[in-house]
Amino acid sequence: MTGRRYLVLQLPQLPTDRVRHAEPDLQGQPLACWSTNGSRRVLTAVDAPGTALHAGQALADAQAMHPGLVLRPAEPAADLALLERLALWALRFTPLASADPPDGLVLDITGCTDLSGGEAPLLARVSAGLGRGGIAARAVIASVVDVAAALARAGQHGTILPHGQERSAIERLPLSVLRLPHDCLAGLHRLGLQRVGDLLRQPRAPLTRRFGRVLLDALDALTGERPRTLAPVRPPPEYEVAGNFVEPIVTRPGIDRAVDRLLEQLCERLTEAGQGARRVTLRAFRVDRDVQELTIGTGLPTRTPAHLRRLFAEVLERLEPDLGFERITLQADVTNPFAAAQDGMGVIGPGRHRAAEALGELLDRLSQRLPVWRLSPTESHWPERAMREVDAFAEVTRDGSWPGLAQPVRLLPRPLPLMVVAAVPDGPPARVRLDGSVHAVIWADGPERIEAEWWREPEGRPGRDYYRVALASGARLWIGRAGPIRADEPPRWFLHGYLA
Repeated sequence: MTGRRYLVLQLPQLPTDRVRHAEPDLQGQPLACWSTNGSRRVLTAVDAPGTALHAGQALADAQAMHPGLVLRPAEPAADLALLERLALWALRFTPLASADPPDGLVLDITGCTDLSGGEAPLLARVSAGLGRGGIAARAVIASVVDVAAALARAGQHGTILPHGQERSAIERLPLSVLRLPHDCLAGLHRLGLQRVGDLLRQPRAPLTRRFGRVLLDALDALTGERPRTLAPVRPPPEYEVAGNFVEPIVTRPGIDRAVDRLLEQLCERLTEAGQGARRVTLRAFRVDRDVQELTIGTGLPTRTPAHLRRLFAEVLERLEPDLGFERITLQADVTNPFAAAQDGMGVIGPGRHRAAEALGELLDRLSQRLPVWRLSPTESHWPERAMREVDAFAEVTRDGSWPGLAQPVRLLPRPLPLMVVAAVPDGPPARVRLDGSVHAVIWADGPERIEAEWWREPEGRPGRDYYRVALASGARLWIGRAGPIRADEPPRWFLHGYLA
């Protein structure tokens, strides 16, 4: 046993609650979800009070008993997505919330209950919040996750189990409350084991030999000797601030004011820790249990509220308040050490730092609207491979081992075929046909010859000769000729770029 406390939620009607939320017109009508099990079609979830319908029943029998039953195909992926969204919503109560598929949530509430006035008020708040969103839930608090889950599946909603009473609380529960495979459960029943207490009193070795590791894992988790590992839906944030609102926020000015206050608080925390944010996520919790996220990133670490505010101003319009947001959080997902420059140290220190910071802020603002990148040289002398796009803030260095050609100001992504007349077959261009007109060449420099990169090119690819030429019209071009000069065919010329 540990000193931790868990609030476990079991959502018995998660599939049908999801369907009703997506189709509000179905409120009040009997509803069921179905799927195919081998050659049979069976009900997987039922929300039809006052009927004898149940999960596992044949679909044909259910339709015969209740012709007015509304049926929808089961969608396990959609149910799991809803469960994960509800786990995100539960982050307002604890930083450690996990989805426990197929129909459970686990909240580690250790140290979080004082904010709600105790365990009972917290359990009531969570249950009421899910109820307002149309989600039926059974909630139990205990020191062992699987004990609380078993009690919740047994229908003991609202139970708060003190430390040390776990075994006595579950001994009389039927084995059906445990998540065991059907064949394992049937085998235990054939042995005369009907309740959890009967199972716990059996020696482990024979049970393990007969039913395998799955039963041993379930027993260890139930006794707390080896609890199941549950991954939190989000890692606990190191730098997070939150705002809760008595009246839900609906308007954009209200959202802006709330974000401004939270940015001030977040930047103060980052300053105290000597950190700067590289990525900040805003989560807006709507009153109907919907959680919306916006994320902004920066090239350089920052803790300037005005800069972050300008970045968020570009994306806040994506929020859909509908009935309003009751909680907004800001979390610095990625941070880097950030030392502030001192004033009065001359241009070499803080002046250069402020210039780099201003450039970084400009690039951050531009990146909210369009892709921002810079060119970096690569180890290739082939013109179209000599540069590549890298992050705008990446360090660009060149050691000089791959000098390459003196390339033009503008390099075309694809060379364009060109008609060229040379004074001699292997000489520089004399006349060029460009844009439908023939232009005389008044100056030419070259050739600069490159050969194909044998380690990556197909065998036999020809090399190229490049010329820098100026036309009588004033245009300055970078022209190439592919392959060797041959008597049986004219040379292939192409335009690859424009000079300054």
